[in-house]
Amino acid sequence: MAQFYTPEERKRIEVFDNRYRSAAKTHFTNRVQHFLPLTGGTYTRITIRDQKTRWGSRSSSGTLSFNYRLLYAPPRILDYVVVHELCHITYMNHSKEFWNMVASILPDYKECRLWLKEHGAELNVIEHMKKQGLL
Repeated sequence: MAQFYTPEERKRIEVFDNRYRSAAKTHFTNRVQHFLPLTGGTYTRITIRDQKTRWGSRSSSGTLSFNYRLLYAPPRILDYVVVHELCHITYMNHSKEFWNMVASILPDYKECRLWLKEHGAELNVIEHMKKQGLL
């Protein structure tokens, strides 16, 4: 957090970010449940993290992990990451079959992927609050 924020603004930023972190597990679970009938398969649990370089992952033990900062993205971007990870239940690689499965659920996945590459650094509490006119 930048040092030029007043103590009151810093507290507001912290509270806002904590609310998003708290809501993340429920939101991701809902989106996984929405798309799971389309992808099939099973998972063991969902974890929420604040990773610097990853938006999501699926472990070989069946854990789906998501970066909470995706809550600051447009909904279709978050859905892209959820679908991407759910497709890894069937294909633990990025083969042609994997991408075909992603495309069968989200035909615009390439645009979502590009958006994330171009705007991923903006997915943080400060930028989000600025866009909302809260800072």
